Amino acid sequence: MEKRGKHIRYMRESIMILGLLFSLLLACSSDSNEELHEPPIFKSSVPEDGSINIPVETSIEVVFDEVIRLADSHEITLNDNPAQVKAIQTKLLFTQELQKETSYTIIIPKGAVINTFGVPLEHEQKVSFTTEENIEIIITDKLVSKNSSTQAVNVYNFLKESYGIKTLSSTVSNGGYDINEAEWVKYHTGKYPAFANMDYILLNWSPDNWIDYNKMDFIKDWWSNNGLVGASWHWNIPPNSSITDIREFTFRLENSDGVKVTFKPSNVAIDGTWENEVAKADFDELIAYIKLLQDENIPLVWRPLHEAAGNIYEYNDGKAWFWWGMEGGEAYVSLWRFMFDYFEDKGVNNLIWVWTTQTKDHDFYPGDDYVDIIGKDVYNNGDATDMAALFKSIQETYPNKMITLSECGNVANISKQWEKGAKWSWFMPWNDHERTDDLNDAEFTSPEHQYANKDWWMDAFSQDNVITRDEMPSLK
Repeated sequence: MEKRGKHIRYMRESIMILGLLFSLLLACSSDSNEELHEPPIFKSSVPEDGSINIPVETSIEVVFDEVIRLADSHEITLNDNPAQVKAIQTKLLFTQELQKETSYTIIIPKGAVINTFGVPLEHEQKVSFTTEENIEIIITDKLVSKNSSTQAVNVYNFLKESYGIKTLSSTVSNGGYDINEAEWVKYHTGKYPAFANMDYILLNWSPDNWIDYNKMDFIKDWWSNNGLVGASWHWNIPPNSSITDIREFTFRLENSDGVKVTFKPSNVAIDGTWENEVAKADFDELIAYIKLLQDENIPLVWRPLHEAAGNIYEYNDGKAWFWWGMEGGEAYVSLWRFMFDYFEDKGVNNLIWVWTTQTKDHDFYPGDDYVDIIGKDVYNNGDATDMAALFKSIQETYPNKMITLSECGNVANISKQWEKGAKWSWFMPWNDHERTDDLNDAEFTSPEHQYANKDWWMDAFSQDNVITRDEMPSLK
């Protein structure tokens, strides 16, 4: 019996020792968990704490170092009001609509968020920021040209009255001097666009058997049917002073033979330079054609020297892709102003001047006294929200000017753009230059298009806010 009692005592003591060891093990394990699973830690926020001039479209988020969830009663506030917030993975996402010129403060109280191990936020977090100013949009009442023609004033006033309410449909020529694209739109939709644009790209070759800017019956007919007329100019110049063969001229930084352009935009305004002589000769020839329109009381929406900055401001090593932007903003502004003053001195009074921004290129802007309307050329952007943000950004940069989608291709439907707030004065898909201009050819009758197919145009013309030629008033 004594032996058995000792054995029982031994067993009890062993169990007690094992229990003590197990308790110590649990304690160590608990200490280890506390070390491994600390409270969630604030990492960053959008907007950043203390930031200013935040766009009201910005989505607010607060990021932690691990996956989190909201406490049942989190009491997170935005400007002392309960916040509309949800937790997704490591982020708190806020859904409040921001207002301009407003200061905001987010307070995330201690314990408001909890990590997956049940450990709550240890310290209160605060994020403050201020939204952008409320920029007032007031479109300039008058054209920048002195003594503008009655018809030019009428067109500008119509664009101004329509701005933000309706947008004009527009096409560019297919061969430089025609309404072939407008005819293609009419064939597939039953309606003409309100606005037809040309290009004086073949100025140095005109007149010849291919194109003659003296022939303008189709323009007079277009205007007589209340359509607007516009023109751009891919200005071809000799790359250097020794080249006289017009077949070697170019509007790019080098010609087709690889000869780099040394024609300096900065020299155009300087009397006695070869660049000045070339420019004045081209201006005189061009003005003669423009005055043919002026004599018929036809105003011209004029968009020269477009896309000057190229992609200089888009990424490292970006560059201008037309010669008129090759020397940068100061030289370009000098060139634009010289052209403007030269045309004014020659008595041209039927122009509405459109300058095309590449965005971020304000040093290329000729100035409010030299520009009537701001254009933007956009390709391959099907995101209507992004298009609207682009429109808004340009409008706020130039709050006294109308903004137009002066060229486009493969962009979001006009209905979606307008719905998101991209309220361009007009829109103009670029031409499908691979397509034949024969109205009876199968390529012409095809609904496909390099930049804006039949469905895209049908969407546009189905909108009450899109103006077609048959809806245009007489602006004569």
